Amino acid sequence: MIRHSAVSAVTVLAAALMCSSFASAAGKDIDCKLDYTLDGWAAVYGQATGSGTVSCSNGKSMPIKISAKTIGLSAGKWQIDKGKGRFTDVHKIDDVLGTYAKAEANAGLVKSGSAQVLTKGNVSLALAGKGEGINLGVDVGGFEIKRP
Repeated sequence: MIRHSAVSAVTVLAAALMCSSFASAAGKDIDCKLDYTLDGWAAVYGQATGSGTVSCSNGKSMPIKISAKTIGLSAGKWQIDKGKGRFTDVHKIDDVLGTYAKAEANAGLVKSGSAQVLTKGNVSLALAGKGEGINLGVDVGGFEIKRP
C-alpha cells in the first residue's frame, strides 16, 4: 500500500511539474517590433493610414495595415517613412492586433518627427518616426493595427 501511494505521489508530482512548465512557457513574453510607414492630415479631425510588418523574436512575422483617427487641436499634412515601434507584454503575435489609445504632441516644418506610447489592455506600443510635412498640434484618438 505504501509503495503504491509513493508511486502515485511521484506520478502526480511529475504531472504537476509538466503542467506548470507548459503554463509558464505559454505565458512567456516575446519581443515584437514594428517597421512602418504612415501618412496623414489633420484639421481638427485627423486621419492617417499606413502599412508595415510586425516581427517577433520567436521567428513569426506578419504584414499589417495601420489606420489612425484623431480629434484635437491639430492641423497639417505629414508622412513618416522608416518608422519603428516596439511592443511590450506580447505572448503571441496576434496580441499586437487591435485598437490602441493614443495621445500625442507633435511639431514640425518640412522635417517632421513623432514619438508616442500607445496602449491596448496590457499591450503597449512605443512608436518613433521621422518624415516630412507641416504639422502642429495635440491629438487624442485611436491607432488600429489589423491584418491587410
